[in-house]
Amino acid sequence: MADGVFTGTIVLPDRVIENGYVLVGDGKVQGLGAGAAPAGEKHGGPGVLVLPGAIDAQVHSRSQLGQEDFIWSTRSAAAGGVTTIVDMPYDDNCLIATAERFRAKVKEAGAQARVDFALYATIDPVEGAARVDELVDAGAAAFKFSTFGTHPTRFPRIPPQTLYACFAAVGRRGLMAGIHNENDEMVRAFMADVEARGITDYTAHGLSRPPVTEALATVEVYELGAAAGCPVHIVHCSIGRGYELAAAYRAQGHGATIEACVHYLTLDEDNDVRRLGGKAKINPPLRPRREVEALWHHLAAGNVTIVSTDHVSWSEDRKTDPNMLKNASGIPGLEALYGLLLKGLDQRNLPLTHAARLLALNPAALFRITHVKGALEIGRDADIVLMRRDPYRYRAAESGNNFVGWSPYDGIELPFRPIETYVRGECVAADGKVIAEPGNGRFVSPLRAG
Repeated sequence: MADGVFTGTIVLPDRVIENGYVLVGDGKVQGLGAGAAPAGEKHGGPGVLVLPGAIDAQVHSRSQLGQEDFIWSTRSAAAGGVTTIVDMPYDDNCLIATAERFRAKVKEAGAQARVDFALYATIDPVEGAARVDELVDAGAAAFKFSTFGTHPTRFPRIPPQTLYACFAAVGRRGLMAGIHNENDEMVRAFMADVEARGITDYTAHGLSRPPVTEALATVEVYELGAAAGCPVHIVHCSIGRGYELAAAYRAQGHGATIEACVHYLTLDEDNDVRRLGGKAKINPPLRPRREVEALWHHLAAGNVTIVSTDHVSWSEDRKTDPNMLKNASGIPGLEALYGLLLKGLDQRNLPLTHAARLLALNPAALFRITHVKGALEIGRDADIVLMRRDPYRYRAAESGNNFVGWSPYDGIELPFRPIETYVRGECVAADGKVIAEPGNGRFVSPLRAG
């Protein structure tokens, strides 16, 4: 007899099984089908969506010392149906650029995490590609680089010649390179112009980073990846042009993938940045509504590889300066990720299969962890989310699952409510309450590349 039987509408990447079931045993998916469910402890039922747990491909748990850390980021994740997070390597006061630091982070995160986790690594620009191999051997899921210098040591710009050498080293080991894609020189020129003109209101950020700065960096890194033989992944794209470029490079046979953060599919400059100010400041910026709709067009067409949050929980004092450019960039979103994507799909009458593909199957493939994660498929981890249609207004502070009490999504109506979240067959959250304790999460690494 199976340990658990999950019944309802089973959402897979390529189809939906009405009146279906998923069998779970020993923490793994043991079977699935339609019709009468086999014996076992029942979960779900009529009217319940049975979805694969989400893999959030872009989380910053440690961008600000003294803030959420993995204890809170993974609590938000569990509450919202995210069963694996992939954490970024730009920790405050500690660039994850050596095997020693990487292994220390694995140990520290393992003691705190409530859901499973994988980790990006990066490089010290002074060392270049020298430590790529040791970081791969330590279990890095991918490597993160930036074409823009947010901070000279914590989040540095990597020049193209160094990127080229790093891409070659990463490509040889079978992993991908993720890129923060903004052209440094152009952004700095536009920022200087905005400041010289005395623009400080909500429009300042978008004017300082116009679409061309994003598109130019995207082309540069795809070309470097093509030349170096390395799959290149754009970790956030706010403009339709970026998805056109990614599709074109893929059509030419190159490894070119691209990520739509859920805020670019939900929020826009005129309605939301105007209203929220610094609490809607993100790099690259939120764009006009026409770009939001362009991204949905690309999602429907299959040009979006994955959807993520780029989650970071800045303290409120770093998001409320009246001068838009002085605020920190980034927003929290883990608890709302699944609900926001399902809302967009529902509004546009798009198949829910997109969610299974963009939040689970494709991220697992991107990070080379399909041996354990990414699908309701026999042999993979039983990472499962149960949801039902039950509209409610999202309020980050009311749930008790977020380190900060603010969210740009506060007040948005979400049509589907998470009922239960399971990681490896164990319930980690139910009815908005997180059950899993710190230390429940496991480190996930790719099958060892060459």
